[in-house]
Amino acid sequence: MRALALVCTLNASPARSSSHLLAEQVMAEFERHGVRGEIVRVADHDVRPGVGVDMGGGDAWPALREKVLASDILLVATPIWLGHPSSVCQRVLERLDAELSETDDQGRPHLYGKVAAVAVVGNEDGAHKVSADVFQGLDDVGFSLAPGAVTYWVGEAMHGTDYQDLDEVPEAVASTTRTLAVNTVHLARLLADHPYPAS
Repeated sequence: MRALALVCTLNASPARSSSHLLAEQVMAEFERHGVRGEIVRVADHDVRPGVGVDMGGGDAWPALREKVLASDILLVATPIWLGHPSSVCQRVLERLDAELSETDDQGRPHLYGKVAAVAVVGNEDGAHKVSADVFQGLDDVGFSLAPGAVTYWVGEAMHGTDYQDLDEVPEAVASTTRTLAVNTVHLARLLADHPYPAS
């Protein structure tokens, strides 16, 4: 099985990123369950606005889309900005919206049978709201979500501490990340063996 993490930090590489760090930790947990994968920082690519598979003019989304389609699991990692997922995350969801019209020979969207999970970081309230927003978008385009399909860390509201600056991973975050990984991999394996029926 393969996993892809789309990191939706606003910062292009090589800037440090708490979202990227949490994505690395989730991917390490996936690997413990035999799932290999890749982490892509979306801000490093020219992903054009729109809801098409290819917006032309050097749009980088088609290459990222191929990585999504080749994966069994998609992890979306986003920071919280003003109580919402990042604008980069919103763009990813908008581009995934094009998949609703891309179907297999039985009329199912290509993303049916794929499993998604979410990682959220921030130093303000809103992890549940952000994960709910991203969950709904992922579900709308065909991904399945396992129980506990989110891990997150939020610092004390109105303070400047970043996840990447912590001395150690809080046990609550580590435990939640482990649960996300085991449940997500389990569901992905079930769907690989027993695909959804055509409707």
